[in-house]
Amino acid sequence: MSSPSTRRRFLQRTAVATAGAAAPYLVPRGVLARGDRPGANERVVIGFIGTGGRARQLMDHVPDGGRVVAIADCCRPRLVETLKEKGTNWNTYGDYRRMIDAEKLDAVVVATPDHARVLPCIRCCQAGLDVYAEKPLTLTIREGRVLVDAVRKYKRVFQVGSQQRTMQMNRFACALVRGDGIGKLRVVQGMCYTGPRVYQGLPEEPIPEGTDWNVWQAQAPDRPYNRQLQFGWMAWRAYSGGQMTNWGAHGLDQIQWALGASHTGPIEIWPVTPGPNGKVSMMYAGGVVVRLELETGPMGGAIFVGEDCKIEINRNKFTTNPPDFVKDAPDPAEAEAWEGPGWIARPHIQNWLDCIRSRELPNADVEIGHRSISVCHLANIAREVRRKLRWDPDREVFPGDDEANAYLDRPRRKGFALPENV
Repeated sequence: MSSPSTRRRFLQRTAVATAGAAAPYLVPRGVLARGDRPGANERVVIGFIGTGGRARQLMDHVPDGGRVVAIADCCRPRLVETLKEKGTNWNTYGDYRRMIDAEKLDAVVVATPDHARVLPCIRCCQAGLDVYAEKPLTLTIREGRVLVDAVRKYKRVFQVGSQQRTMQMNRFACALVRGDGIGKLRVVQGMCYTGPRVYQGLPEEPIPEGTDWNVWQAQAPDRPYNRQLQFGWMAWRAYSGGQMTNWGAHGLDQIQWALGASHTGPIEIWPVTPGPNGKVSMMYAGGVVVRLELETGPMGGAIFVGEDCKIEINRNKFTTNPPDFVKDAPDPAEAEAWEGPGWIARPHIQNWLDCIRSRELPNADVEIGHRSISVCHLANIAREVRRKLRWDPDREVFPGDDEANAYLDRPRRKGFALPENV
């Protein structure tokens, strides 16, 4: 049931101009007269920023409580392909800021590549829109904190696409670990996710017609176009943290959750083996050690070793050793049916839509998403500096360590800087 404040919420949009010298002015929603804002039984009007493979999956997962009306992408061929694939006549925009200005949206789904995600999210918050952002949420730890500040300032409902937070078996199993249901936790074993590569140069290729390469590069360094960069961006440090931030965003999120650390993080991180793909360990304030050391195993979760039981949590499933240790678990068949074949994110998006109406925090609120991906960034930073690091999760700094602190942020290209004051 929706909150009585649902309609008032849509009447209270905040005025703001966008950051970046070349940015058009985003008309604040509050200055637009609108009598058709969603009420208790009305559908949330949604725009999509980014139309790649994951975005198209999410379009299919939007429940009946939401209605997609427009899509934006700096690569026009992607827009054309999306309309054809979905068989729709949604309005299309080469610049997402034009979509925000022109459409009477309530919310947006941001599914761009990692390096181009945070700035659109902030601008949408400033324009008074609620946001569903794919994971990994950020490219750096600092931009994550700026995003959290923006979400809180503009009172937005912000869901991160860490859908295991809405999966029944994950919720049960993480609560079991968190409540000492497997006995005192001895150690956590996670995957040794690979890191990104450093760019060494690629041959310049013609920019495909309809692709705004400048906008696609966003905050990242200006480089000659190469198809490997546009479609293999996850491999490169300028655009992503590799699998450490891709699958690691799921696995480390489950570790944070099960440890009761969703709003904090480890206090020490150190490389165990050398190199950008080396094993990494970290310790939390309670003394629990997390070892990212597995070559095969739960890509979306981890193995928790307690005094009484060992449990593996991963993708709406868990297994225990001893096998019959848990007596009151949800029925696996019911959990899988609840999740539903072919629409893995649908319950998670439904939670977001429900919270847009109630104004409650969603299951994977922005602070949770920021904290979980920060742990992934910390692991990659430890690999980079090749030594043990102390981390202050309250201040989000490496105390007295200028070398390590330099990795918390990166220079951003002109026109793609974060707002000085969100």
